[in-house]
Amino acid sequence: MTTRQDHEDRTGRGTDGHGSPRLVGDVMTSAVAVVDVGAAFKDIVRTMQERRVSALPVVDGTGAVVGIVSEADMLPKEEFRDSDPDRYTQLRRLSDLLKAGSVTAGELMTSPALTVAPDATLAQAAREMARARVKRLPVVDASGRLVGIVSRADLLKVFLRDDEEIAEEVRRDVVTYLFPASASTVRVEVRDGVVTLGGHVADTSLVPVAARMVRSVEGVVDVRFALDGPDPAG
Repeated sequence: MTTRQDHEDRTGRGTDGHGSPRLVGDVMTSAVAVVDVGAAFKDIVRTMQERRVSALPVVDGTGAVVGIVSEADMLPKEEFRDSDPDRYTQLRRLSDLLKAGSVTAGELMTSPALTVAPDATLAQAAREMARARVKRLPVVDASGRLVGIVSRADLLKVFLRDDEEIAEEVRRDVVTYLFPASASTVRVEVRDGVVTLGGHVADTSLVPVAARMVRSVEGVVDVRFALDGPDPAG
């Protein structure tokens, strides 16, 4: 039986208090299509088609995520539908052959599912996706229950931040922090997410630190510097 877990969609609303999304819970989609472990093959296909997704979290009776069923898990059903694989194929693709004979989500799913917590950083989620080569991650609470899903597209939303919003955060959290005595003389310009810092600072040895801090600001595409030492005329 196909089920759905619908929550208020919080996509893009959560912030760190200054307007910058920091955590998975800030950008995830909370309305998620799911299937239970007993969902039938055709119901899974139907849900994927209706929701226009290529994978679905599989949940148990408590709502805990126990696996993921994807189009790749289901395609062997068609691939081997009218074929009689030879011995070599049977040995090499035993897992696919088993899935070709499966009829429920519990039999088809990949388990355990790779998940992420809502309080994980966007960078952590991005690394997990890249490492596992997946397009999305179920988001689960401390009990393993599904609370949302985060996709590659969700993680990229931070790059839609307004340039002036990024500039204000850089001024407040980087320039004022690292160069308090020179904050009024440092120019912060942002264009299409590329930050440029210009002007004079008392200690140029802090420029590499500033570079790391600016790059950590959500939405920054790149950082460039035109910073010099103390202004001789100052």
